[in-house]
Amino acid sequence: MMAETAEDLQHTGGLQVVKVRIGSETFALDANIVREIIDPIPATRVAGARTHLDRIVNVRGNVVPLADIRERFGMAPVAATQDTRFVVIEVGIGGDPVVVALVADKVFEVAEVETGTAQQVPKVGTSWRPEYVKSIVKCGDEFVILPNVETILN
Repeated sequence: MMAETAEDLQHTGGLQVVKVRIGSETFALDANIVREIIDPIPATRVAGARTHLDRIVNVRGNVVPLADIRERFGMAPVAATQDTRFVVIEVGIGGDPVVVALVADKVFEVAEVETGTAQQVPKVGTSWRPEYVKSIVKCGDEFVILPNVETILN
């Protein structure tokens, strides 16, 4: 699966997304990759795993990696709250479909973003690695991040 750029997104119109908060940022996950949203369940640590993928969970009898992408965006770890959810997504990694549960501090809604408003990450003012963000788009009155999930998880 090829990553879309802000230029690619500008030509496609609207995109259905699931808006989530991770830390202080609002992310928009392509609704096509979201399989389900579940309450947090017990996780098992995996020795020697990468920091953002160091646990696994049992989702409907399947072992699923649990991704906490805060570290990828320079955010400190936090304890779960009553709003914490696991967003189970399916993404293409190395050409194969992979199911991953993503830790979200809050799940807001399914919304449509205007991809015609897509912009690249500003070169100043952010500490994010640009390859982690497809683009920033307008959703209602706010800007949200369209993450490049495949690159973040790799």
